[in-house]
Amino acid sequence: MRFAARLWQRAFGSVFLVALSLFPSVQAAAQWTATVGAQDSTQGHQVLAFLPNEIWIHAGDSIRWTLNTGEPHTITFLLAKQRRPPFFVGCPGFSEDPATYDGSTCVTTNILVNAQGLTVNFPKPGNYRIACLLHENMEGLVHVLDPSQSLPHDQKFYDAQAQREANALLTSRVPTHHHGDPKSVVVGEGEVVARPGGSQTLSVLRFMDENVTVHAGDTVEWNGDDPVTPHTITFGNPPKNPIRPSKNVTLDADGARHAILHTPGDKAHSGFIQASFQDRQGLQQAVPGATRFRVTFAGAGTYSYYCFLHGGLGMTGTVTVLP
Repeated sequence: MRFAARLWQRAFGSVFLVALSLFPSVQAAAQWTATVGAQDSTQGHQVLAFLPNEIWIHAGDSIRWTLNTGEPHTITFLLAKQRRPPFFVGCPGFSEDPATYDGSTCVTTNILVNAQGLTVNFPKPGNYRIACLLHENMEGLVHVLDPSQSLPHDQKFYDAQAQREANALLTSRVPTHHHGDPKSVVVGEGEVVARPGGSQTLSVLRFMDENVTVHAGDTVEWNGDDPVTPHTITFGNPPKNPIRPSKNVTLDADGARHAILHTPGDKAHSGFIQASFQDRQGLQQAVPGATRFRVTFAGAGTYSYYCFLHGGLGMTGTVTVLP
C-alpha cells in the first residue's frame, strides 16, 4: 500500500508540473496610486492637473486618485462621445468608491477636496480619458494593456513624474498683469500647458493689487485674466446662485457688468467672471466671456470683497473709499 501511494504521489506530481508548463501563471491585479492637483504653501497657486498626466496599467488593475489641494475637483470618466455635463449633475448621478470603468458607462465623483479620492478598477484594455467637471483643460489618460503586454513604467516612476509635473507648474513664471490703473484690479492669473495625455493648468487664485484706495464717486474695475478658472467679486453675504450676478448689477454698453454701492454694508455679486471657451475649427464661435466687473462707490468707507469660489483659500480684497 505504501509503495502504491508513493507511485500515485509521483504520478500526480508529474502531471501537476506538466500542467504548470502548459498554462501561464495568473498575474495578481496591481493597485496603483496617483494624485489630483497640487498647491503652494499659501494655497494661492493651484495646479489643476491629474498627476501624472498619463499612466499605463494592465487590465484588472486599479488606480487610486487622491486630492492634494483645498481646491475642489471631480474624478470623472465619461463615455467616448458623451457631452460634458455640469458638475452638479454628474453622469447623471455619482459613483460609489470603489468604481469600475470599461467605457460602457460613465464614472464620476461628486466634488472632492483635500485627502478625498476614488479608486477605479479597469477590467478591459483600452485608452481612457480622465477629466475634472469643475475645470476645463484638466485632463489625463489611462492606458490599459492586456496582461500579456509589458508595462513601460513602475509606481516609483509615476510618483517621481507626478512631482516633476507639479513642480514645473508651481515654479513657472506666470506673467503678472498690472494694468497700471490705480482703479483697476486683476482677477486671477494662470497658464495652460499641453502634455501627451492632455492639458494641465496653473491657476493663481488671487486678486492682484487687491487693496485699492479711491474717492467717493469713483468706479473700480475688476478684469479677469485667468484663462480657465472662474472667479467672482462678491460684496456682502454669499449669493444663493453664485453663477449669476445679483439683481442690482446692470450691463454697460461694452458688456461689462456694473453695480453701485452706497455704504460698506451694501451687497453686490458679479456672477462668474470667466474667459470664453476656446474656439475650435468646425464648431460654432464662442460668445465673449463675462470678464469685466465695475463698481461705482457712492459713499466713503472700507468695502471688503472676496471670491465666492476661492475666498476660503485667501482670495479676498478691500476698497478704501475716501470722501
